[in-house]
Amino acid sequence: MPARLPGLFDAQRGGLFHWVPMCLAIGIGLYFALPAEPGLLAWQAVLALLVTGIAALAAGLWRWPTAVALVLIVAGLGLGGLRTASVAGPVLGFRYYGPVEGRVIEVDRSASDKPRLTLDRVVLERVSPDRTPRRVRVSLHGDQRWLDPAPGQVVIVTAHLSAPEGPVEPGGFDFQRSAWFEGLGAVGYARSPALLLEPSGRSLPVQRLRARIGGGLTRTLPGDVGAVAAAITTGDRSAIGAKTLADLRAANLAHLLAISGLHMGLLTGLVFGAVRLALAVFPSSVGWPVKSVAAVCALLAGAAYLLLSGGNVATQRAFVMAAVMLIAVIAGRRALSLRAVAMAALIVLALRPEALTGPGFQMSFAATVALVAVFRGLRDRGGGPRHPVLRWLMALVVSSAVAGAATAPVGAAHFNQLSQYGLIANLLSVPVMGALVMPAALAAALLWPVGLSGLALWAMGLGIEWILFVADRVSAMEGAVIPVATPPGAVLPLLAVGGLWLVLWRGLGRHVGWAPVLCAAWLWAGADRPDVLVAPSAALVGAMGSDGRALSKPRGAGFAARVWLENDGDLADQPAASKRPGWTDRDGARVVQVGGREVHHVFGRGGVERAAALCRPGAIVVSSQPIEGGTCLLFTPDTLSRTGAVALRFDDGKPVVTTARNVSGSRPWNSRTDRKIDRLAWSWRGSSD
Repeated sequence: MPARLPGLFDAQRGGLFHWVPMCLAIGIGLYFALPAEPGLLAWQAVLALLVTGIAALAAGLWRWPTAVALVLIVAGLGLGGLRTASVAGPVLGFRYYGPVEGRVIEVDRSASDKPRLTLDRVVLERVSPDRTPRRVRVSLHGDQRWLDPAPGQVVIVTAHLSAPEGPVEPGGFDFQRSAWFEGLGAVGYARSPALLLEPSGRSLPVQRLRARIGGGLTRTLPGDVGAVAAAITTGDRSAIGAKTLADLRAANLAHLLAISGLHMGLLTGLVFGAVRLALAVFPSSVGWPVKSVAAVCALLAGAAYLLLSGGNVATQRAFVMAAVMLIAVIAGRRALSLRAVAMAALIVLALRPEALTGPGFQMSFAATVALVAVFRGLRDRGGGPRHPVLRWLMALVVSSAVAGAATAPVGAAHFNQLSQYGLIANLLSVPVMGALVMPAALAAALLWPVGLSGLALWAMGLGIEWILFVADRVSAMEGAVIPVATPPGAVLPLLAVGGLWLVLWRGLGRHVGWAPVLCAAWLWAGADRPDVLVAPSAALVGAMGSDGRALSKPRGAGFAARVWLENDGDLADQPAASKRPGWTDRDGARVVQVGGREVHHVFGRGGVERAAALCRPGAIVVSSQPIEGGTCLLFTPDTLSRTGAVALRFDDGKPVVTTARNVSGSRPWNSRTDRKIDRLAWSWRGSSD
């Protein structure tokens, strides 16, 4: 090691712990980026490296930060594999149609705004228990008035089920991986009524309480106001209308629905302040550790909110962050510090390594790190107005602007849109959430046992009405949503590394962080989209033209169409995109000219004969029905079931094919199997197709 390197790290002493979760995250990220699951020898090598590294650190090498960083990276790699193995379960390996029985554990709505049930304790007809998925998710179509679904109920429904689908384009969102870590082994839909077998007989008391509170709120407060109240109280968003959700997203206010850092922070802050003020009033509390007692009460309130809200991943992450900061208060340390944020990130990554790849983790920690860094800088400079009202207004504007700027790239990368007026909407709504909605919700909870919660709920409803009014007005403004194309996969990691380097490194060396940030911006600016996309079912083809992506059909494969257009940064819907110039009807097929080549999409009755006739040397044919033989570049449901979605780019007229399976690799979550997976053994064998 160069002689100056130890001195370089000496300048960072006292702040090196901040880098621990970053090094762990690098290892976890490397695990998820692997093209194939490591086999027995690879995991043995990782274990040997980890044991050797820990022994070396214990022998005194811990004084070398680079050695600690390497051990943490190896630990993150192993942590990702261990978590993947620990959640492994049966995945349905065939298309199932028949009765599905299970206990409702979650009620939400699908992308088509249909009620959707997540079931555990699943029973499938003629499927042995060791091959039955632990959890399934079923969307309910048609007339479902026979059931008012609630967690804890045991229901039965005749449904179509299949394994979770992979990305609808190579490199896109991988639902198979998400479903793996959620424990979902099958997803599907039902058109027949779902029937109640057991009315919450085996549900936990907290589930019954959640259902009772949610039902009471929707009955007391009208329409979407009650639905939003239930969402921020119990986490149940199933009653919120599709238009309301779209308005909140367009105004960058959808985060107010997710029980995450904002809600947990507001609740614990309210309880902390109220308890501390109440104890300060009584002379008998003199000499008490009032601050610590208030922090303990706030911690208990946060834990109760975690249970009441259903304890989803975002809420667990928010509780961990709040708990770390409250424990710091109890220990007499500064609560809002980069060390506390680093500790929270470390705990979340250790418990749920897969959270690293999700927008919730990325956005919440990006906002928190940026806020702590900015307010630390303002505190050190002693700036800001002296008047408390002006200080509050400054804090509101600065926090909204900083959090919005920090999360904007992450939100744009994941959701393909920027809210142009999001800052205005948040400035008008977040204070109402903090000053009226959450205090009224807390008051209603305290008064509810004695039947006096009516006034508090009325006040809560007023605040929610204002937030929905702001969302409606802002979303209706011209240019409210700016579409953004999906960036290359390296962009977000580069932004994260560069941003953290700028915040965490001390001295002039922090400016090195601008290099990865600028590199990410360059990659994003130069990102290009595929010339042709083929849906995994072969039911839809999209060809890029001068007016945007033209789709081969106005209906069918609607989810793939929506995702493709969003990833293109295109606000059009499927019917509009299907009317764009490019596709023509010829020889019983839809034909488009791309990159000097013709692409044929054949579907409907008689498609087999037409596709077979078109499949000649040099032709590119996509057929929604299987055909045999042919000398063309052919994509059918059979071939796509092995490759997943396909992207084509043309280089001097020659098609370059990229498949979803090539990009995703051979991992446990995309290995189709109908056998029970041994929770640990597969990681030593390696997975196979």
